[in-house]
Amino acid sequence: MPLSNASGNMNYHIKEVYYTLQGEGAHAGRAAVFCRFAGCNLWSGFERDRAAATCDFCDTDFVGTDGPGGGIFKEATDLADTVAKSWPKTQCSRERRLVVCTGGEPLLQLDKELTQAFHDEGFTVAIETNGTRELPPGIDWVCVSPKSGSQQILKRGNEIKLVFPQQNVDPRQFEEMDFQHFFLQPMDGPDLARNTALATQYCLEHPRWMLSIQRHKLLGMQ
Repeated sequence: MPLSNASGNMNYHIKEVYYTLQGEGAHAGRAAVFCRFAGCNLWSGFERDRAAATCDFCDTDFVGTDGPGGGIFKEATDLADTVAKSWPKTQCSRERRLVVCTGGEPLLQLDKELTQAFHDEGFTVAIETNGTRELPPGIDWVCVSPKSGSQQILKRGNEIKLVFPQQNVDPRQFEEMDFQHFFLQPMDGPDLARNTALATQYCLEHPRWMLSIQRHKLLGMQ
């Protein structure tokens, strides 16, 4: 969770910052810097709390600030500078810069000051959110991943990425929402093969939905 420093500005608690290829959704295969925010409003991140969590299938470590590039950043410009330094320094180093704000739940911390700082470094700003909080201004690409048992506030964006199957969640309940892309992503875990078959069949029967596979895991990437 964000804290305030002496001047009233927000501290940003970041688990990790790393350069990779986006593995999911509409930007799959595109180079990006992932900025993973610590903390989530649907699960503490501790295994002892998983059974009682609103989202009990998360496969991401977002606890603490001890990951590569992580830390507590007092200023938006400091974090934006860390993200910029993660981008390769090539002749075209400012072309197609993309930062993906993820978590945990990035909307617990991401604000307009940080979004502007990313823009000042030449980045397109994307977010992956559970959709339970309002957006700050300036985000360029919005991916919403709804979770069973949570109250979805964000009902428009660029893509919706529904982990499938989830108990008491029917993909049809999202089809009237204002998104450009509708993705089903098989739930990872011991039933991945079965879930992939179920998601594949659903997409074949409901062509509005497209299959999203976690390509970065197939490639052995972060």
